[in-house]
Amino acid sequence: MQLFDQKLLSIAREVSFRTGERLLRQGEAARGAFLIREGQVEALLALPGGGTLAVARLGPGDMFGEMALIERGVCSASVVACSEVAAWFIDRGDFRAMVASRDAAALQVQRAVTRVLGHKLRAMNAKVREHQAAEDLAAAAAVESTRTEASFDWRAFLPVLPFFEGFDAREIGELIDGCSVFELPRGALVFAAGEPAQACFLVIRGALEILSVQQGVATRVALAGPGELVGYLSILEGASHRANVRTREQACLLELSQARLLALYNGDSGTAVRLQHAIHRSLLKAMAHTNTQLARLITAARLRGARLESEALEAARSSQIVAIDAQSR
Repeated sequence: MQLFDQKLLSIAREVSFRTGERLLRQGEAARGAFLIREGQVEALLALPGGGTLAVARLGPGDMFGEMALIERGVCSASVVACSEVAAWFIDRGDFRAMVASRDAAALQVQRAVTRVLGHKLRAMNAKVREHQAAEDLAAAAAVESTRTEASFDWRAFLPVLPFFEGFDAREIGELIDGCSVFELPRGALVFAAGEPAQACFLVIRGALEILSVQQGVATRVALAGPGELVGYLSILEGASHRANVRTREQACLLELSQARLLALYNGDSGTAVRLQHAIHRSLLKAMAHTNTQLARLITAARLRGARLESEALEAARSSQIVAIDAQSR
């Protein structure tokens, strides 16, 4: 509740619900976020073939639907009042207008939403890693990696990369000021799980594999291509890297130091706001990818008749309550 200072409460609307009343309905478009002041609610997922599954129970001080503040989305579960409920509701349009004005309170909440989404992404990926996939391979040793200078005019590529959507030339220049750019050969290790997160890397050309290695088996968590930022979440969380990252093919990378990323991300300049939006897009894309992996595992569990496994995976996928609406992007 500390995230909602008086400026944010000034755009919030007080709402109340009776016991059994729905706050959100599964499948409907999400319009904003709720912060519970009094009472309790339950998130319920409608299961294929009938029945519901409780995926979360929330009470005073809990917030849900936060993803709708930064991106259009749909309700992945219904939320029902378990008692008399008093809450605040913040409409996405009102919140986005406050962010556009660079209001400090709105930017603080936006960064808090990023942390929430990051935690949810970690939990969802952990659930995926519990299930070995047919494409999992024995972990391979990384090749010797010597950084070499970029062999092409990499600056000309930046404005067309998805990461820089909405940036003007000045903002791009401010972001990359002091950054190093280099190339690595195929199979080179960029960073390893457990290493301090001292930098993140933007792919300019080529591709990176994000790998989770457990008991000698490598599971590909994601594949990052041109315009994707890798390693930023560990910096924002103040944690060590949690995965191995290596080049899928020869790659040209821009290295953004921990200090540079945090200084910009925690600021309120135009470049800082653009960076926050770019990181949100990166997070939402990663969550959409993980959702696809969970959907594949859910389907496989249903075909095997593994009901409990299927329901556990469904609960992990629906922990978002509001999920990105891919058709609206």
